[in-house]
Amino acid sequence: MENKAHAIAAGTFVLAVASLLIALAVWLTRDGGERTLYDMTTRQAVTGLQSQAAVRFRGVDVGKVTFIGFDSKVPGNVLVRISVEKATPVTRSTFGTLGFQGVTGLSFIELDDTGTDMVALTPNEADPPRIPLKPGLLAKLTAQGEKIMEQVEQATTRINTLLADDNQKALVGAVTRLGDAADSVSKLALRLDTTVEKRLDPLIVDAGKTMKSVQTASDEIGKTAVNANKTVDRLNAKDGPIDRLAEGAETLSQAAETFGAATLPRVNRVTEDTARAMRRLSRTVNNINDNPQSLIFGNGAPQAGPGEPGFATPGAEK
Repeated sequence: MENKAHAIAAGTFVLAVASLLIALAVWLTRDGGERTLYDMTTRQAVTGLQSQAAVRFRGVDVGKVTFIGFDSKVPGNVLVRISVEKATPVTRSTFGTLGFQGVTGLSFIELDDTGTDMVALTPNEADPPRIPLKPGLLAKLTAQGEKIMEQVEQATTRINTLLADDNQKALVGAVTRLGDAADSVSKLALRLDTTVEKRLDPLIVDAGKTMKSVQTASDEIGKTAVNANKTVDRLNAKDGPIDRLAEGAETLSQAAETFGAATLPRVNRVTEDTARAMRRLSRTVNNINDNPQSLIFGNGAPQAGPGEPGFATPGAEK
C-alpha cells in the first residue's frame, strides 16, 4: 500500500509540474494586443526563415512570422505571412527585407518605409494586404557574385595573355633596353662632367685674377677713404678753416645787426625828408606850369568860390 501511495504522489507531482510548465508556455506565447496579418511574396530564397521568426520595424520587435509556403496567386513565388501589432505604422510605401541574426544562420523580417506614400494599409483578415519583400544585402551580394566572378575571369584571362611567352620576351627585351639606356646616360653624364671641368678651369683662373683686381681696387679705395678722413679732421680741428669761417660769419652777423639797429633808421628818416621835399618841389613846379606869370606878378587874390561875392559860373556869359 505504501508503494502505491508513493507512486500516486509522484504521478500527481509530475502532472502538476507539467500543468505549470504548459501554463507558463501559454502565458509567455500569448498575444498581448491586437495584431494584423500581412502577406509578403518574393521569388528569392528565404533560407533560414522559420515560423515564429521575429518581425522588426526599423529594429523594433512588432510581430512574428505565422506561415511560410508557396504563393497560390503568383506561381513560383514564396509566400510569407506575418502577424504585426496593430499600432505598427505600415503604409503603402512599407517594404520588407530578409535579415540574419549573427552567425546562427537564422533569419528575420526587417520592415522599413521609404516615406513616399504615407497612406496606411487597410487590414483584411480574409485577404491580407501585401507588402513587397525586397532583396537584402546577402541576396544582392549573391546576385552580384556571378558578375564579379565573370569580371575576375576576364581579368585572369587578360593577365594570362599579358604574361604569354612572346609578351614575356618583349618585356624582358624592354627591360634590357632600359638598362642599356641607363648605362648610356651614366656615361654621358661622366663625359659632361669632364668637359665642364675642363672648360671651367680657365674660367676659375680668370675669376681669381678678377678677384685680385677687385681686392687691389678695394685697397686703393681704403687709402682714399683714410686721406679723406684726415682732411675732414683737419677741417674740423680747433682754429681750423671751419672755425674761422664760423667766426667771420658771426662778425658779419653782428655788423648786420648794428646796421639794422642804428644806420638803417637814420637812412629811413633821410629818405622820408627827401620824399617830402620832392613832393613840395613837385607842387611848386605844377603851380608854375599852371600860372607862369605868378613868377612876376605873384599868385594874386584867390578866386571866389560858390556862394562868395564875385563868384562866376564857369562858361556863363559875361
